[in-house]
Amino acid sequence: MKRFLSAVLAGVMALSLMAGCSSGGEETTTTESGNDTTAESTGLFPAVAKEDLKVGVVHITDPAEGTGYTYTHDLGIQGMQKNLGLDDSQIIRKNNVDDTDATKIRTALEECVEEGCQIVFATSWGYMDYVEEIAEEYPDVLFAHGTGYKSNGKNFINYFGKINQARYLSGIAAGMKTTSNKIGYVAAQNNENGEVTSGIDAFAMGVESVNPDAKVYVKVTGSWFDPEGEGQAAKSLIDMGCDVIAQHCDTANPATEAEKAGVFAVGYNSDMAQKAPGATLTSVMWDWSVFYTEAVQKVIDGTWDGRLRFHAGRSGNSGSCSDLCAKAPQKIRKLDKIISGEWDIFDGTTEYEDNQGQTHTLKAEDYGTCNWYYKNVEVA
Repeated sequence: MKRFLSAVLAGVMALSLMAGCSSGGEETTTTESGNDTTAESTGLFPAVAKEDLKVGVVHITDPAEGTGYTYTHDLGIQGMQKNLGLDDSQIIRKNNVDDTDATKIRTALEECVEEGCQIVFATSWGYMDYVEEIAEEYPDVLFAHGTGYKSNGKNFINYFGKINQARYLSGIAAGMKTTSNKIGYVAAQNNENGEVTSGIDAFAMGVESVNPDAKVYVKVTGSWFDPEGEGQAAKSLIDMGCDVIAQHCDTANPATEAEKAGVFAVGYNSDMAQKAPGATLTSVMWDWSVFYTEAVQKVIDGTWDGRLRFHAGRSGNSGSCSDLCAKAPQKIRKLDKIISGEWDIFDGTTEYEDNQGQTHTLKAEDYGTCNWYYKNVEVA
């Protein structure tokens, strides 16, 4: 039974991010290898010889941290580099660029252009408006902004992953593990941010599916990267009696605080078991190399069409679920439908009740737009 839930979580999470849509709202599909299968179109920009290519990347922190958001994105860049056979000199990294510092952001983006980058990836939400401005100033350079929603359909696109199934499944793990029926969630932003809120809601739906008595208590840091604040938020939730701590923030601090307190954790971005092996139930993880390879290949081939919004990645199980498995066959009845693609967490047919008593119906493509909390969520 232990192996059953571990295998299901790993297998379904791996499949959960392989569907996509374009930034312009057009439906797309992906192959198992992650290739965009939208109708072929002539590229908006000429092909770039691989040996002449330079790729810029702007990160909010330093990949050397070894876990978390930036680390995972940089693993994706490394994967792309290996897949396409690029030299180290062809990757231009700008690390530790605070996404609240306009001067630093503009400087980093302009330096990438000046150093000859034909495409620049800006990986943090807070870069969005500045990337939009720079893209207007440099119409012959391609810019891709991670996690945002803006695009000009030409040389400026956005990208993110459809991670709702993985969030839902991690909620199942949390809902089955809690004994206090109090689950904490450290969130970078409040419900004005659809990316974070949609993740919380999918997680909370997973919790409710196996444990309708449990509640999810959200603590907002107000910052995408705040190591101290993330740790303090986790401590506060633990003090409230939360015995599982989930997160949508950049560092492993919520997981490490959970381990110190003897409670459990659900990680994000990378495998938090690296930093909190005794606490981590599972981690919702990304493989950004699928997207980065696809995007850069389009630059090399001259097939960039300005519409690429790639929902790609993977999520994996990390750690033991041994105490959860006795209930698995009876409780997790929708897993087969998730695996087969018959059912999405936001499937367009179900009405969802928020914590204010209002009802909402969401389609799968609306994931990432929620500005309301699910009915079992409270702001701590």
